Amino acid sequence: MRRANVLTGAGLALALGFCATGAWTYAQARGDDSLAYGQARDAALGDGRHALAVLNTLDASTQKRAEAGVRAWRTVASGPLRDELGSTRPQTGPSARGAVTEAAVTALDTRAGTAKLIATVRVDVTPLGSTSATPERKRLEAVLARDGDGQWRVRALSAVPQGDGGTSASPSPSSPPSKGATS
Repeated sequence: MRRANVLTGAGLALALGFCATGAWTYAQARGDDSLAYGQARDAALGDGRHALAVLNTLDASTQKRAEAGVRAWRTVASGPLRDELGSTRPQTGPSARGAVTEAAVTALDTRAGTAKLIATVRVDVTPLGSTSATPERKRLEAVLARDGDGQWRVRALSAVPQGDGGTSASPSPSSPPSKGATS
């Protein structure tokens, strides 16, 4: 009986030690700057992916839908790009649907609230009155800025040239104007 009490006490002490170590590790991680940095990187990546998909999508089958598409572009943009998109006059014509296939944050400054993102985007362009889309591939670099609400918005957008000096794809009719990347 005494041996069982000793084993129970040793097991309890071991379990308490394990719990205390886990609590200490958790407390260290909660205050770790790398955790906050990782969360900011993930937020920039998610918002940037969404913004690039929106900026490469436009339903221009009607004037009203084209106007709504340009308004959607402006909601995910900021700074000079937003200003430039404000002067875009929507017209009926080809429609496009963009989907980000790969993306990565290449630079992040949490204090300044800026980030750079590179991405590959598949854009399916459908001519007006047609039902078949032609796929295009784009490689883009976006400069993101965090707004007052903590949302990351595209401040500048540019095509990434291919190794032969050309761009990855010719601009589709629905693509927003490219703005050189600035920091």
